[in-house]
Amino acid sequence: MTGTRRHRAAGPLFVAPFLTLFLLLFLAPLGYAAYLSLFQSRLIGGTVFVGLDNYTQALGDPQLLHGLGRVALFFVIQVPVMLLLALLFALALDSGLLRLARVIRLGIFVPYAVPSVVAALMWGYLYGPDFGPFAQFSRKLDLPAPHFLSDGWMLGSLANIVTWEFVGYNMIILYAALRTVPQELYEAAAVDGAGAWRIAWSVKLPALRPALLLTLLFSVIGSFQLFNEPNLLMKIAPDVITSSYTANLYAYSLAFTGQQVNYAATVSFLLGLVIVIASYGVLLTANRRRTA
Repeated sequence: MTGTRRHRAAGPLFVAPFLTLFLLLFLAPLGYAAYLSLFQSRLIGGTVFVGLDNYTQALGDPQLLHGLGRVALFFVIQVPVMLLLALLFALALDSGLLRLARVIRLGIFVPYAVPSVVAALMWGYLYGPDFGPFAQFSRKLDLPAPHFLSDGWMLGSLANIVTWEFVGYNMIILYAALRTVPQELYEAAAVDGAGAWRIAWSVKLPALRPALLLTLLFSVIGSFQLFNEPNLLMKIAPDVITSSYTANLYAYSLAFTGQQVNYAATVSFLLGLVIVIASYGVLLTANRRRTA
């Protein structure tokens, strides 16, 4: 009995450090932000309790709504391209037909190791209309310089940066999932006369569904939290990227530039709610297709 009690007590002790950090670093700040979102700081009267007035204001805030719409469009444009490239690279590496596969895999993954701040600065220089290499090369050919930082191109330019950063990360997830597929399935398909394309379509892709769903969920969260890239490019294209270009950037600007901490907490909570709803929608759609 003594040994059994010790084993039962060991579980909570091992979990306690995680639960403590989870409480202090996640739940406590989340609760405090929820508390702040119920108040307003006024010139007359100081900080007053307003209930859900901040949320009512945020739901009708055109800057927030436009920022959410922009990141939703960004998600629709960027994520399919990124995941398709990651899938193609993973299938190519798993095929065993590539020479120097390890070098290629490392080369595709390396951009993920570059901090997003450095990546944004690097691509901002490449996009530059004055000293960027694309602009200089265009001038040498007597062609007009591409306007990568213009209003019509900016969302695509941001999508290119994020795709460059995260294709390798998603490729590794998909490639790792492919390596767990039993070799017997490939051998059975080959015995039945299936070629490489048929094996990829009928064996590999079905095995990748859980990994693809995971990468899609990560992409939903990352897209709606888009911040570093527009925040840095705003310095060189202030007329295109404003402080409310994305919802996350809007919340940051409210808190640290406009000193509207209470309203910033409200915007952050609504953004979190949008991410939860979008993630649940992805999971629900995937489950329905699986059971259909």
